[in-house]
Amino acid sequence: MERRIGVIAIFISEKSNIQKLNSLLSQYSNNILGRFGLPIRDKKINIITLIVNLNTDELGALTGKIGNIKGMKVKSIMSDFIL
Repeated sequence: MERRIGVIAIFISEKSNIQKLNSLLSQYSNNILGRFGLPIRDKKINIITLIVNLNTDELGALTGKIGNIKGMKVKSIMSDFIL
């Protein structure tokens, strides 16, 4: 299965679980091309955007694991661009 460029948006409402998220993302570090974090302190939410190079199965596995962490909501999109 071919790997394509995708974007994952992670919305974090519970900072106590960020360590779990960072541990999970480190397992996929070879497939993460870029990472951008934005804290919105007055709303008590953090947003992390990842640019990834994954196939659809890997993307589904990663987003599913992120979604299972309490306080995390995740959305993803996959492009047609192949690396």
